Amino acid sequence: MPTFAIGDVQGCFHSLEKLLKKIRFNATRDTLWFTGDIVNRGPESLKTLRFIKNLGDHHKVVLGNHDLHLLALAHQAHPGWPDDTVKDILTAPDRDELIAWLLRQPLLFHDDISTFTMVHAGLAPSWDLTTAKRLAKEVETVLQSDSATEFFYHMYGNHPNHWHESLQGWDRLRCITNYFTRLRFCHADGSIDLDNKGTIGSIKKDLIPWFQFPQRANSHLKILFGHWAALGGITLCANAFALDTGCVWGYQLTALRLEDEKRYSVSC
Repeated sequence: MPTFAIGDVQGCFHSLEKLLKKIRFNATRDTLWFTGDIVNRGPESLKTLRFIKNLGDHHKVVLGNHDLHLLALAHQAHPGWPDDTVKDILTAPDRDELIAWLLRQPLLFHDDISTFTMVHAGLAPSWDLTTAKRLAKEVETVLQSDSATEFFYHMYGNHPNHWHESLQGWDRLRCITNYFTRLRFCHADGSIDLDNKGTIGSIKKDLIPWFQFPQRANSHLKILFGHWAALGGITLCANAFALDTGCVWGYQLTALRLEDEKRYSVSC
């Protein structure tokens, strides 16, 4: 009964079908995990969201920044971006059911049996697993409350960019959310840089990929993540598995079989 972790689909449903055919996915036997950004920018966000939702609770999804953006649009807390491709979801007859399901998905999933931890973008260098679970739960609790709309009004923004336990209110929740769903590079003090999105070699030396941060509290964890397509799936870090291989940009969609860490990819 293998488990496959799949990188950012972003509404590329045809590519997802190709990948599932390649891995010979059997819904009665296999388990799928998704690293977030299951919708937006691709052509078939509605089909993708419906398919993943209908897989059932046996399969796992974590929220990415595009998934949260869809939720903000559904709560009328953001006007949208020109390249959004989620209108089909917002006008679908089962829109409310889909949005309610997405709101219940976590920011972090940890499996005690396989010992893999899955997030969309990354973890702050100072967070151990216990801290990360607690902080994810803070945001998840608000998403599933009557304060969700207000959260989405306050979600957008790059500051504060340095995690500290003393942060409060919307600043605290925004900072937590940005680390989980938008993180790529850190400064030497552990603060998040949200301006640079390129390859590791193309960035100035004072920025550190979060998974290469020295003495990070979560370095012993086996972490699955997406979000950073420019990595091409390569981290050079034994415990960090980058799974966004740029499907929506015409590159590849990738799955990792957790039992033996074998990768499978299809062209997009």
